[in-house]
Amino acid sequence: MATLGNGGTEIYPLVLGSNTFGWTSSEQDSRTVLDDFVAAGGNLIDTADVYSAWAPGHSGGESEIILGRWLATSGKRDKVLVATKVSQHPQYSGLSADNIGAAANASLLRLGTDVIDLYYAHFDDDKTPLEETVAAFDKLVKEGKVRYVGISNYSAERIEEWFRIARENDLTLPVALEPHYNLVTRKNYETNLLPVAKKENLAVFPYFALASGFLTGKYRTEEDLKGKQREGMVKGYFSQEGLEVVAAMDEIAKSHDVAIATVALAWLRHQPQIAGPIASARIPEQLPALLASTKLDLSADELSTLDKASAAVPEK
Repeated sequence: MATLGNGGTEIYPLVLGSNTFGWTSSEQDSRTVLDDFVAAGGNLIDTADVYSAWAPGHSGGESEIILGRWLATSGKRDKVLVATKVSQHPQYSGLSADNIGAAANASLLRLGTDVIDLYYAHFDDDKTPLEETVAAFDKLVKEGKVRYVGISNYSAERIEEWFRIARENDLTLPVALEPHYNLVTRKNYETNLLPVAKKENLAVFPYFALASGFLTGKYRTEEDLKGKQREGMVKGYFSQEGLEVVAAMDEIAKSHDVAIATVALAWLRHQPQIAGPIASARIPEQLPALLASTKLDLSADELSTLDKASAAVPEK
């Protein structure tokens, strides 16, 4: 098992994304997925206060509410770590000190817990001085409302600045980084973010690990996408080179008798500084393929094949 950066807390090498909870996943399916994930040894669940404000009739916080009800009724709060995020909720936009404090309290209420295990700055806020943001996260840790601090969607330069401010003022240091990283989106993480993640020993949890479903192999043509809820998200990954990555994964998946998604997540697990990719299961039947990735060891030749195919993908 990987550890949560310098925090030392052990993490199962797959993180359960809960962005589908209350959106494309029913509450009963969400509960079953959570139960099955924990039964398999999983212990980190990733959500955000904005999930799923984009859906018609939603206002944000739907995922946290469903997760909170499961925590309350399952008796498994002490078996899991809960990660959530601040800055994108329609009512709590940005990273001012007042907003961070209010958003954290709202998340705690929805989750029905007294502490957020890992609290991320979801997106950088260039309208708020970084000193104010860093101090606000530290205050939550000192108040006992947050255990660990994480950063998501920041540039390498801004991450380094966060650490400089924290060190100079003796404030809480981040232990986790959540970047956009997968077999068809590599450049920013590998070129810019990985060096700082290594330097600061950040546990890296990639989101869009399956490229919104493109790396499951179920979308081989644009026709496959038509009318699907994720059409707009998946479309951005479509290219001939991307489809060749899927074909390469397909061959490897067949040789191991596993799903294509299993290979995509296993590849991420083999990359430097990755503590565990984040993946969502819309329905319980999708979870076994994700869990299988924690046990799939890819050979050097297989990794080389995937690296070569994915290096040809044009990144937008």
